[in-house]
Parts: sequence; C-alpha cells; structure tokens
Amino acid sequence: MSVVPAEALPDGALAAKEAAPEAAELGPRARLWPSLAAVYRAQLSRARVARIPLLFVATFQSVGIMILMRGVVDGGGEARSVVAGSAVLVVAFVALNLLAQYFGQLRASGGLDHYATLPVPPAAVVLGAAGAYASFTVPGTLVTAVFGCVLFGLPMAHLWILIAVIPLAGAALAGLGAALGLLAPRPELATLLGQLGMSAALLLGVLPPERMPEVVRLARDLLPSTYGVEALARTFGPRPDWARVLGDLAVCGVVGVLSLAVATWAYRRAAVR
Repeated sequence: MSVVPAEALPDGALAAKEAAPEAAELGPRARLWPSLAAVYRAQLSRARVARIPLLFVATFQSVGIMILMRGVVDGGGEARSVVAGSAVLVVAFVALNLLAQYFGQLRASGGLDHYATLPVPPAAVVLGAAGAYASFTVPGTLVTAVFGCVLFGLPMAHLWILIAVIPLAGAALAGLGAALGLLAPRPELATLLGQLGMSAALLLGVLPPERMPEVVRLARDLLPSTYGVEALARTFGPRPDWARVLGDLAVCGVVGVLSLAVATWAYRRAAVR
C-alpha cells in the first residue's frame, strides 16, 4: 500500500477532504415514559378489535361462577370472598392468561426481534403491553363487582377501592404472565402455564379461605392476586379495617414491582437469543 502525500493531491480533492463532515453523533436514548406511552397506544390499538370478545368471556366466566356459588354461599364473609375473588378473576384472565400467551407467541414468531430494533427500553415494552392488556379488565371488573353485590346483598359504598385494586393486582398478574410467556421455551407451554395460573387464581381466590386446608391457605398467600382479593373483600364489611386494606394493597404493589422487574429481565434474556 502506497501513501500519497497531501501535496500530491489535486486542489479539488484536498478541499473535499477538508470539507468532509465528521461522523454523525448518535441521537439521545429514548426516554422511558414517552416510549411506554407509545408502546401502550400501539398495543391498545392492535388489540382493540378483540376488546368485546375479551370482555364478554372474562365477565361471563366470573358472573357464572358467582351464580353457581350463590347456591352454596348465603352471605357473610364467604360471600365477600366470592364476590371479591370473582372480580379479580377478570383481571387474572386477561393480565395473566392472555398476556402469557401473547408473549409466548411473540417469542416463537420472532416478534421480539422487531422490538429489539426499536429505540425503546425493554421496560417500556413490558409495561406498555401489560398496561394495555390490563386496561381491558376495567369494565368487566366493575360489572362483575356490581353484579356480585346485588346478587349477595353486599354494600357498594366502597367499590371505589377498585381504582387501586385493578392497577395493583393487574400489575402483579401482568408481570407474572409476561414472565411466564417469555421464559417458556415453547408457546404451547406458555399457554399451559397461563391457564394454570388463571386456574390457581380461580380456585384460591374465589373459594372462601375458611373452607380450605392449611396447606392450601399457604399456597394462597403466595398468589399475587390474593392481596387484591383480600383488600376488596374487607371493604364489604360494615366497618372496613382500612389499615389492613392499605397493607394488602401495599403488598400487592410490591409484588407487582417485583414481577414486572422479572418480566423485564426475561424480555432482555429472550431478546438477545
């Protein structure tokens, strides 16, 4: 290779060399909240077509369970558990079951490669998808809670607590569902795990804990949705213990943060493979 001195270059070439721009700097990294909002809107728009079937199936399932339990449970604390568990079951059906299936199919079809090419933080992808799916649960949860209160004769004065129960329980269950879908090696296994998680939320959340064996109660305490169910059930009493309600919501929120963090880690792990 020969080296040509600068004096030997033509004047035009030398001028072009001096006028050549330096390498362009990379743009700033995308911020979390704008990226989260963009992913949320995209996911909400994509799933909008399936909104009515999702709401109908999730709500009809919970309402049917309460009607069946009406022949077994008359009232009191057991009725509160049935209504609260059925309302939170709507959240579990969408946030846990369907989100596990979605991320399992996304990983199997190579859809994670698309998100990996976007200047979007991994947390924004997980949180945006989880928030969009959890948003579908709001109308169904409200309808289920109101119907249950009418069916079992429970007061509806404190149903405003659903403003806190739905997002906190939804975050905990959505993080768990996303983690199951991203960690499952096959989409069929992700679907199975999502179905098992929803079944656990059904059996451990809707059935009154007073009739469960001690071992089953311990398993119930490990389920993230349990604390959302307990918080809602306590508000049906004549004198709600608001300190315990806030404690249950705090535990639900901590579990939600941890489960979403695990889901974000699982997304990074699956995206680089």
